[in-house]
Amino acid sequence: MRDYNNNDQSHGDVPSPKTATNSIKKVSMLPLVFLIFYEVSGGPFGAEGIVNAAGPLLALLGFVIFPFIWCIPEALITAEMSTMFPVNGGFVVWVSSALGPFWGFQVGWMKWLCGVIDNALYPVLFLDYLKSAIPVLSTGLPRVASILILTLLLTYLNYRGLTIVGWTAVLMGVFSMLPFAVMSLISIPKLQPSRWLVMDIGDVNWNLYLNTLFWNLNYWDSVSTLAGEVANPKQTLPKALCYGVIFVALSNFLPILSGTGAIPLNRELWTDGYLAEVAGTIGGGWLSLWVQAAAATSNMGMFVAEMSSDSFQLLGMAELGMLPEAFSKASGVLLLSGLSFQEIVAAENMLYCGGMVLEFAALPYKIPVGAVGSVLICVPPVVLICLVVVLSTFKVAVVSFVMVMVGFVMKPCLDHMDRMRWVTFSVSCDLPEFQKESQEMEESLLR
Repeated sequence: MRDYNNNDQSHGDVPSPKTATNSIKKVSMLPLVFLIFYEVSGGPFGAEGIVNAAGPLLALLGFVIFPFIWCIPEALITAEMSTMFPVNGGFVVWVSSALGPFWGFQVGWMKWLCGVIDNALYPVLFLDYLKSAIPVLSTGLPRVASILILTLLLTYLNYRGLTIVGWTAVLMGVFSMLPFAVMSLISIPKLQPSRWLVMDIGDVNWNLYLNTLFWNLNYWDSVSTLAGEVANPKQTLPKALCYGVIFVALSNFLPILSGTGAIPLNRELWTDGYLAEVAGTIGGGWLSLWVQAAAATSNMGMFVAEMSSDSFQLLGMAELGMLPEAFSKASGVLLLSGLSFQEIVAAENMLYCGGMVLEFAALPYKIPVGAVGSVLICVPPVVLICLVVVLSTFKVAVVSFVMVMVGFVMKPCLDHMDRMRWVTFSVSCDLPEFQKESQEMEESLLR
């Protein structure tokens, strides 16, 4: 097995990230906030299902309470660990440092699956929002061609660099959120507060409720995978995450507040895309079209942000020697078949939960809040993770289990390929010393 102190030169060392990116402009605060916004949420698009599942009161309470039991703890952990390890790869590096490269690979595998599932969905959702205005995009060859062209264009945007992606996310985010700011203002004279209090605790779809909340308000740790590309990450990342939590929470809460308070409630109508109709009822056809265009734009923003995160995660795993060298320059898209959209979201959430459990286990309990504070931070999200898993369907559980097992088999296979020199692995000379110690520990267990 190679020496992680660079005594073995046959694999070809990856240039130091500090040296390789020295001439590349790093991502600043504002673009980073919008990248976080799109990695986590992208706005209230898709949040309509929470009103369908539980009614206005629980929907609004969800977007108030959930940030405290999930978003803030995860953002705090991400900020703390990203400042400890300001390198590409993020959570893969954290878990590897604490639990060894096997578990580091597993968290990378599960989170990468979540990312590529998302990226497979966004171009489709983009066309779904446009097909009412352009019917030819609904089926057949025009739809397939549009998905392919859109995917290639957005992939090329990522290829041009993270700085360009960041400022593109700023423009997309401003355009996507403005119509909801306008809708909130216009709705004020029409608001009836009594509509917000509607709740039927006996008629709540808890599975849909939790999965909708989870899908719209998670992925805070995604920004850690590109920490090496951030200007002054030890100061910029914590502030960006703080602003991101506020931005994401308000971008979901205010449209639901306006929509449920300004028009009579019909829970059955609150499905994906219904906010465009709500905007039309409140402000007219022009506002409805703006929301549709904003939804399509938001899907593009989520695609480019997610692809950036996935790409730098793979880069970090390649620099750790977990993946062949080719993965430092490549990404991929995974398509799931046989599942509905809600089942895909549920499977994605379960995989994400598995990764988060490993991240919580890797959290150093000597951080400023102390051991007790660290445990208290982790307890609410762990309880939520258990609820998501318990409420999942058998079909979703089986699909998620199979995906996890693939990762368990893949790591030993890649290690064998490395020992046999069938593929080229590289390790960045700029990575922390923990990698050598962790690899030697894993190797001793295999003997």
